[in-house]
Amino acid sequence: MSDQKNLILAILLSLTTLIVYQQLVLEPQMEEQRLYEEQMAAESAASNLDNTSVANTPVPSGATGDAPIPTGDTPLPSGMGANTSAPTVDFVATSDPGPRLKVSTPSLHGSISLRGARFDDLSLGKYAVSLEDDSDVPLLTDSRAMDGYYAEYGWTARAGANVALPGADTIWSASADMLTPDSPVTLSWANGQGLLFQRIISVDEDYAFTITSRVENTSGADVYLAPYALVARKGTPQTAGFVIMHEGPIGVLQGELQEIDYKDLREDGQTSFSSTGGWLGITDKYWQVIMIPDQTLNMQARFFHRLQDGRDRYQVDYLHGELNVPAGSSVELTSHLVAGAKEVSVVDRYETQFDVALFDRTIDWGWLYFLTKPIFLALKFFDGLVGNLGIAILLLTVVVKGLFFPLANKQYVAMSKMKKLQPKMAKLKERYPDDKVKMQQELMALYQKEKVNPWAGCLPILVQIPVFFALYKTLYISIEMRHQPFFGWIKDLSAPDPLTPVNLFGLIPWDPPSIIAVGIWPILMGASMWFQMRLNPQQADPIQAKIFSIMPIFFTFIMAPFAAGLVIYWTWNNLLSIAQQWYIMRKMGVSISEEQE
Repeated sequence: MSDQKNLILAILLSLTTLIVYQQLVLEPQMEEQRLYEEQMAAESAASNLDNTSVANTPVPSGATGDAPIPTGDTPLPSGMGANTSAPTVDFVATSDPGPRLKVSTPSLHGSISLRGARFDDLSLGKYAVSLEDDSDVPLLTDSRAMDGYYAEYGWTARAGANVALPGADTIWSASADMLTPDSPVTLSWANGQGLLFQRIISVDEDYAFTITSRVENTSGADVYLAPYALVARKGTPQTAGFVIMHEGPIGVLQGELQEIDYKDLREDGQTSFSSTGGWLGITDKYWQVIMIPDQTLNMQARFFHRLQDGRDRYQVDYLHGELNVPAGSSVELTSHLVAGAKEVSVVDRYETQFDVALFDRTIDWGWLYFLTKPIFLALKFFDGLVGNLGIAILLLTVVVKGLFFPLANKQYVAMSKMKKLQPKMAKLKERYPDDKVKMQQELMALYQKEKVNPWAGCLPILVQIPVFFALYKTLYISIEMRHQPFFGWIKDLSAPDPLTPVNLFGLIPWDPPSIIAVGIWPILMGASMWFQMRLNPQQADPIQAKIFSIMPIFFTFIMAPFAAGLVIYWTWNNLLSIAQQWYIMRKMGVSISEEQE
């Protein structure tokens, strides 16, 4: 029993650590993330970038441009000359943001800067910043801003080669004024030395841009160029900072998933990989900017950090080996940029459409992938049937209970037998009040005589823990759960229950601290847990019995800050368990109201 006591104490300590971390660390960071997104939306609106035409627009205060600087601090890709990494970008002041190419799709809107042909103004039209703020979620933002976040494609040449290349201040000409899913646009620029650079850009109805980079050589001499692409982010974004999910630089390189936190990148400065195929970019909780290079070419990929003017700057880039552009001929290669929401169906489709391995890992399904993704697919299936994710969670719970039905039956039979032995166990305690060794020996003999295994009820609980955690992760990471309502006051299943009796359910104009703001669903969960524990045999050890008696209250406060969908699942699971256990106890002739002293 001492081992059992230690186990219970360990669980309590772990749960205490979890709730303290949730309240003191995770909750403030989530609030900062919400405020950050609202600030980004405001800055995007205030930047005055004209998304309705390609006319020049005023420069926001503090705006900057950038100038590529080739560097040579990474290993040499096959066939490369002196330049061995994608350009590292510095920022210089510019008074003219240049013309813009409007982007309009069912999922994205914004523009591409024709100065530098940079993707630096995209918002997600299908998603709002919050339930209270229906502004579109900003994704890519002006590279000249303090929090610039953008993608760029270009070419480098051998060191010392006298080749004029398009750069940050190059003004490209566009074949049209607007990019839509039905209307690709060709950007062109001639360097005056016989080279014509073209960039054919198309976009689908979701979040994928296809970029075909083409160079025509009429100079009379062969030219050697290496293509690169980068995603750059100025400033460190607010993240949840929770180990359950990765946010930051990410990629699949050398066939393996690479996840690098912002903090680790700041400490290491740079991490490089040589890979053929794969993908890389930057991911947030719900959003991502991912580059998919030509899957047949070798590349030198890099995750990079440096300080610029005292401000963090992060860059994820890749550089292919040199391509020979023969005189009188041309070369071209095609790559993709996925900039948008991490919708599971869309991400899975891109993995097949672009033939890129492990692209679904842009969504952090975690090491319980074999549970988290099937649980998500099951939720979406039921949601398609009933049109409500909350009801889908209830139906999924029924399915899970069905799968564990045989195990649960064994658990409840064992518990019922233990409950039936309570009077005999109480007599043993009275007979040996001061001899715990003898009492334990007699107790074990009683178990053997009655064929009762006191640990038989633990296995089903342990087996269900991964399912519970997988559901929690699915609700936490899946954008499909974001802002999805249930019934009544639950407007967002991925957020905590907002209605609490502490402020009389909103009648008192006061927002209580999250540690005491226990919602209605957590209270229902705690009540169902308390009733379920009344059906179980009481612990023989008085200390353990007292600990277990306060567990429902403890878990009520623990679950209060968690997603309402998770609390609904647990409450409904408890109710189904109570019904099943009640039936078994009645079948075995065990009194539910039997005294357990």
